Amino acid sequence: MIHRFYKITVILVWLALSALGCTLIATGSLYLYLSPKLPSSESLRQVKLQTPLRIYSQDLHLIGEFGEKRRNPITFEQIPTIYIQALLSAEDDRFYQHSGVDITSLLRAASELISTGEIQTGGSTITMQVARNYFLTRQQTFTRKFNEILLALRIEDELSKDEILTLYANKIYQGNRAYGIEAAAQVYYGTTIDNLNLAQVAMLAGLPKAPSAFNPIANPTRALIRRNWILKRMFELNHIDEATYLSARNEPVSASYHGYLTELDAPYIAEMARREIVDMVGLSAYTDGYRVITTVNSQLQQAAEQAVQDGLIAYDSRHGFRGPEKNLPQPEDWQTTLRQTQTYGNLVPAIISEIKPQALVVQTEFAETIEIAWENGLKGLRRYISPSNRSAPIKTADELFSVGDLIRIRQHQESWQLGQLPKAQAAIVALDPENGAIQALIGGYDFRQSNFNRATQAERQPGSNFKPFIYTIALENGFTPASIINDAPVVFDDGSLEKSWRPENDGGKFFGPTRLRKALYLSRNLVSIRLMRSIGINKAIDGLKRFGFDESKLPRDLSLALGSHAVTPLQIVTGYAALANGGYRVEPYLVDRVEDSAGKLLYKAAPMTVCRKNCDHRQPDALDNRDVTPPTQPSDNDAANVNPHAPEQLYLPPPNAQRIIEPGVAYIMDSILKDVILKGTGRRALALKRTDLAGKTGTTNGPRDAWFSGYSPHIVATAWLGFDQNLLLGRNEYGGSAALPIWMDFMRVALADKPEISRPQPEGVVMVRIDPDTGLRVGPGHSNAVFEIFRDEDVPPLMDNHRSSDDGFGSSQGPRPEDLF
Repeated sequence: MIHRFYKITVILVWLALSALGCTLIATGSLYLYLSPKLPSSESLRQVKLQTPLRIYSQDLHLIGEFGEKRRNPITFEQIPTIYIQALLSAEDDRFYQHSGVDITSLLRAASELISTGEIQTGGSTITMQVARNYFLTRQQTFTRKFNEILLALRIEDELSKDEILTLYANKIYQGNRAYGIEAAAQVYYGTTIDNLNLAQVAMLAGLPKAPSAFNPIANPTRALIRRNWILKRMFELNHIDEATYLSARNEPVSASYHGYLTELDAPYIAEMARREIVDMVGLSAYTDGYRVITTVNSQLQQAAEQAVQDGLIAYDSRHGFRGPEKNLPQPEDWQTTLRQTQTYGNLVPAIISEIKPQALVVQTEFAETIEIAWENGLKGLRRYISPSNRSAPIKTADELFSVGDLIRIRQHQESWQLGQLPKAQAAIVALDPENGAIQALIGGYDFRQSNFNRATQAERQPGSNFKPFIYTIALENGFTPASIINDAPVVFDDGSLEKSWRPENDGGKFFGPTRLRKALYLSRNLVSIRLMRSIGINKAIDGLKRFGFDESKLPRDLSLALGSHAVTPLQIVTGYAALANGGYRVEPYLVDRVEDSAGKLLYKAAPMTVCRKNCDHRQPDALDNRDVTPPTQPSDNDAANVNPHAPEQLYLPPPNAQRIIEPGVAYIMDSILKDVILKGTGRRALALKRTDLAGKTGTTNGPRDAWFSGYSPHIVATAWLGFDQNLLLGRNEYGGSAALPIWMDFMRVALADKPEISRPQPEGVVMVRIDPDTGLRVGPGHSNAVFEIFRDEDVPPLMDNHRSSDDGFGSSQGPRPEDLF
């Protein structure tokens, strides 16, 4: 019997040893097969997190975030201790004791599965989850699991526990596109992880196990159960005392969805920067954590947005109330409709719940009841009939409104006022005239209403806003501010035009012989046409190229003198920048620099910049051949490397801007454009009480487009207002009444702390007394005289020595037949 037992025992031992040997051989073989495929030690330490693209203003206010995965990587020191305790209580309470694989946890998970039918604590360690999330797939196979164990052991051998926890905290998916605990804190609570209380931290610690099932927004009941279980585990493991546990357990679920935390509302800017960086580096822009710092000033951007919104609302209110957006007779539908109706700008949707003779009572999305007083938009209210017609003012509110009407209200100071969504649109763009940096840009009333960027994409006729470029070319070709041009009717039978053309001034009046200066600040159309004809279309187009306009798109007929060529506000303001900076060509640019996620500089813009003194090299001068080659941008940007410059080039001084207007001509044009504000179509801007402002209005036929472009030496800006459908603006809507107020509201902020600057008079420019009727120079005894500015070579002769003052042209060169229609 004993012998038989001995033989069985020997057989079992040999079988066990054989099985163990086979297992070791199989395990060893599997290890030898899989080990070479595991990530290297170096790759473990240099893990690259997929981090979204972030766009910032120049003063580092976040204005946009792009990328599928929202992530804000943090260091171990930034992870609150309370979160680590909550996480380890939920996922791996023996994290600091095991070496990457915890046999105790695996056995406990198996026991829970047998006894309860589910695993509460999980069998995978934190290290195994890091291995899976960073380097492996989620495919449930034996090979993958074995790889996970091997990799966990390697990670533990190469990295410290703190480094492993940091990788986990930054990688783990938390639901709602949030990856990592910092992004989760922002998504669910609208703040950073260090500002969360114990209950909120425990809620986040419960998400990694099942981000959908335990999501506090989608499944608050299950999320609460999970959170309280984690709090209990923390208590059982002595991380918190009983009082703290009970207090946190009684906290309600406070999570709600928060979009990314923008600090500056500038979606048009964010979209422009996004496109530029994607063009530069490709789709990796969305995952490699680039930080794009733009040229935009946050204060000026806010001022531009407010100016556009106020300007559109003011225009809209001048043309009457168009009626409610819809009527909902069933009160039970009101809250659902309000929740589904987007707020645009500062115009909040509201539904009328009661009508008083001279007041409206409305409800908002949050069931708030507000009374709109008669003085807050109802008094004097008229019904819209057409762009130029309105009804008589209403006497009682029920003439225009009914209970259930969906309307818009806006808060002004401490009261709520009636409003309505504007049908018109507007845009404004402002540049630094010294280098073209975009300081502010608004492409419409609200990006959420329409993401069409009118500042960069809407090509509209600028009208008289275009005239300063024609006048500049005229001054370079023998005309002076004192040149007399006849403002009289004329008919053109031009083969390039479809029919005979009879241009007119606004109002249909003509004023006869007019000095060039006066013709521009009063915006006389016939003078501009005669100037263009005298210069010649080809010469005019050659000159316009210097301001950045596309020669191939310019019409080759005299209508160009009146701004018939459709352009964008950005193109116009770029041209005006040369007038603002004394005659230098600059190119608009938005991206100032690009950094990686660690703050290392990868790209620095090198814009053409005006250099006035101490210039190290010869100033490029485009006047030699009257042509300008736009500054070239690097064209060999590797999608894998955003840096288009060698490291030593990132901090070189920018290249000098090219001079495209002679100093004397630029000085004279500046003085004429100052007169537009002093005594011309831009007189409204005198309210800004500055002497260094210059600009020009523009209005197209209809009127359909209203423009104002203007500048001080500090900043140049163009404002436009019109309809996307090119509809009529209505009677008395001009550049000076519709667009200029927008420009003024912006410039009031932009120049608030800026000193007035007097432009120095360049060499070769003189001021002499002239007769305003003839444009000829007069002596000291002449009673009817004004001062005018000339280049030395263009000073007219004395009036007494001239053969006649009736030849129709006040320059020393004598009459030109093309000017004497």
